[in-house]
Amino acid sequence: MNLPSNYRKGRPLETLVENKTTYTLEIAEMNIFETHQVAERVWLNFDQPVLASMIKGKKVMHLDEKDPFPFLPGESLMLPREEWMNIDFPEANLTNPTQCLAMTISEEKMQEVLSIMNEQNPKVDYGEWKFYNGSFHFSDDQVVYKILHRLIYLCVEDHPSKDIFADMTIKELLIRLLQAESRNFLVEHAGQLKTHHRIGFIIDYIKKNIQEKLTIPQLSQKACMSESHFFRVFKNELGLSPIDFINEERLKLAARLLKDPRVKVGEVCMACGFNSISYFNRAFKKRYGHSPKAFQKQAGNMA
Repeated sequence: MNLPSNYRKGRPLETLVENKTTYTLEIAEMNIFETHQVAERVWLNFDQPVLASMIKGKKVMHLDEKDPFPFLPGESLMLPREEWMNIDFPEANLTNPTQCLAMTISEEKMQEVLSIMNEQNPKVDYGEWKFYNGSFHFSDDQVVYKILHRLIYLCVEDHPSKDIFADMTIKELLIRLLQAESRNFLVEHAGQLKTHHRIGFIIDYIKKNIQEKLTIPQLSQKACMSESHFFRVFKNELGLSPIDFINEERLKLAARLLKDPRVKVGEVCMACGFNSISYFNRAFKKRYGHSPKAFQKQAGNMA
């Protein structure tokens, strides 16, 4: 993600650590933070729920309930109001500053979106839509990436109707985040949910049979749903079609396996259920930005 060249027009650089440029919307506030020197233990929090997304450089995040973890471009972090972030900047410098977007979103707008989802797209077997307490760290998919990029340009453009545009865009963003959180929850708890939650059962089945050929007719039959109903429910609750979800799980498994420098790319391809090495290479590079071999080499260098 690149910032518009004029995003800080007329705003001086006031500090080298977390210099802030702010854009105010009716339902949100967007902040672009830049850090121009190495720094440690920089504390930051917000009085509204916040979505932080890395644009450039690297941070190391220290949150209360997690071990320290690197925060890199292409990743986002959703935090509840008043939760403290303790941040290290190991690589920032004057010519290559670390850049991060932090957008606070009104709790009223979040509740509005929850009401819409629970009324118009209720979950099938397990509770209501909700934003989970605590932090949620995830990799941006192409849709979330484009939404964030759109919001940055709306703020910088300062169009007279920007709040109308932003309202619609932020609603979509919140729905995508709800689905991403739901997907993460179902993947993590599929084993416990499988006895009373049909989509949880299917996710558990996919994870246990990731090497096998998996089809919509097969999965819908196991879920005791018609194919069309199964497809609709799955995509509504997870934000991905069943096939896209299967491919995503296969690629995540491949990334884990490739961290072992002794394993061969062909072996990983077969272990993850891909029947074509060329397709596996293309899909992996599209998802992670590197070929499997280059990813494995980079992971070995970071070990």
